[in-house]
Amino acid sequence: MCGRYTQRHTAAAVAERFGLDAAPDFITPRYNIAPSQSVPVITERDGRNALACKWGLVPFWSKDPALGHKLINAKAETLAEKPSFKYALEKRRCLIPADGFYEWDKRVKPSQPLFIRRRDDGLFAFAGLWEECKLLDGEVLRTCTLITTEPNELVGAFHHRMPVILRPEDEAAWLNPAAKAQEVLPLLRPYEDTELEAWPVSTAVNDVRREEPSLIARQT
Repeated sequence: MCGRYTQRHTAAAVAERFGLDAAPDFITPRYNIAPSQSVPVITERDGRNALACKWGLVPFWSKDPALGHKLINAKAETLAEKPSFKYALEKRRCLIPADGFYEWDKRVKPSQPLFIRRRDDGLFAFAGLWEECKLLDGEVLRTCTLITTEPNELVGAFHHRMPVILRPEDEAAWLNPAAKAQEVLPLLRPYEDTELEAWPVSTAVNDVRREEPSLIARQT
């Protein structure tokens, strides 16, 4: 499971990296993004653009927003089979801008949080799905989920899953609304471990209310 990540770049940097016409004002640097919070996603809806979505997917057919608490991640291996994800896999794929994520090494007590990023500390895109549903009160709710896969060697040393980080050359294919699910599923593979690095960080990240640069500082 992936339950925390960072996006520390400015809106202008995100817009440039992902080919947006403008820098959305709801994109701000974040150091401890958590489920149920509003996060930016990149879609090909009426051209490439950014939407604000609540992290935790609620399928279009559901009227229960609480379902999102159970669907913050989606396993790449079973996406095409699960009723909660099948429609979004075909019609509502998205990129989730990020520049790092946290995992917890549970082999030690208490669990040790680690921060993982690209070695160049650059922006990247998690593979995601988004949805839009109308609740009983008429509110339109936009939500998303982050896709996970088997870990690479680096992450596998301390966790059994990792988020799917798309290669830059695969991002357009993942977003392509004309592509069928079976065509894009092969893109959902572990990222090269040689391009990532990880280090232990403070347990302060356990508190979702904390949101400061020191959260990613290396602990010795």
